Amino acid sequence: MADFHSLTVKQIKKLTPSSVAVTFDIPKELLQKFTFTAGQYITIKKEIKGKELRRAYSISSSPKKDSITVGIKKVDRGGFSDYANTKLQAGDVLDIMEPEGRFVFKPTHDVQNIAAFAAGSGITPIMSIARSVLDSNPKNKFVLVYGNKSYEETMFYTDLVKLELDYTNRFFVYFTNSQAKEEQALFGRIDTATVNYALKNKHKDISFDGYYLCGPEKMILLVKDTLLENEVPQDKIHFELFTATEIKDEMPVLPEGQTSLKVILDDEEFELQMDKKMTVLDAVLKQNIDAPYSCQGGVCSSCIAKIKEGKAEMTLNQILTDREIAEGYVLTCQAHPTTPTLVIDYDDV
Repeated sequence: MADFHSLTVKQIKKLTPSSVAVTFDIPKELLQKFTFTAGQYITIKKEIKGKELRRAYSISSSPKKDSITVGIKKVDRGGFSDYANTKLQAGDVLDIMEPEGRFVFKPTHDVQNIAAFAAGSGITPIMSIARSVLDSNPKNKFVLVYGNKSYEETMFYTDLVKLELDYTNRFFVYFTNSQAKEEQALFGRIDTATVNYALKNKHKDISFDGYYLCGPEKMILLVKDTLLENEVPQDKIHFELFTATEIKDEMPVLPEGQTSLKVILDDEEFELQMDKKMTVLDAVLKQNIDAPYSCQGGVCSSCIAKIKEGKAEMTLNQILTDREIAEGYVLTCQAHPTTPTLVIDYDDV
């Protein structure tokens, strides 16, 4: 069962004309359940116009706080992000799932220098990661390159400037604006030259222990390729997509026929018949089985399960490693059965 808790909206702060920061109060009895690692996200559940919507939003606040803040950019009309930007008010109560996610920074006692590249709302988890890096060791350094259209459209702009003031000589941010030439900002999108300017020119003397990339796929792939060309080890590069790839031309041919599906969830077993053209998650939800899920687009980790018997093929995977796939893990929102029987276990994750 997906565990949701009712949390009260403590504050709503306008970040840009099309985005807000929403802060939730965490009651004392839920503090342990909502303990999180920098970079993780929460899932918000809300019924709008008779339809249940679930949306994943990365946490921007420090893990040391007793509240949780997320940044929400308006990307739909009539959906949850529209509601959050136009109707949500302090005092409202929303159903929130406990934090999860794999795009994380785990502090150690050692000195750690981190570089990050973000675009648009991809800044949200980077804010939390930056705060965690800077607070965990007085010698840690954090370099950020952040792309937007203009300063007006830059989420958390004032927070980032404050970090520069609070952590002089330890936090460095380079704004790059693609549609406005503005003071103290680079002009254009994040590209190879921007990456090299920050890492090989401005901060060539820093040895970085990790690189965190978040935003549109095109930006992430460009930065990742540039880092690899600069001989950065792949295991030091961490990324999270905010949108799933369009894969219509790459969709595998789905098999015909039916599959007998057994689902293990919260120590219970459910058995059903499903069409192989459906995803496992769609088939499970159709039977009103309360399986965990969030984005339904293959870019979060909420719906992971382990295959115990049979096989399934994913149409999209931006989360699981080759090793995890070999061990039988799948994103059920992307998994289609390819065998007559399939057994999946949501508990063995």
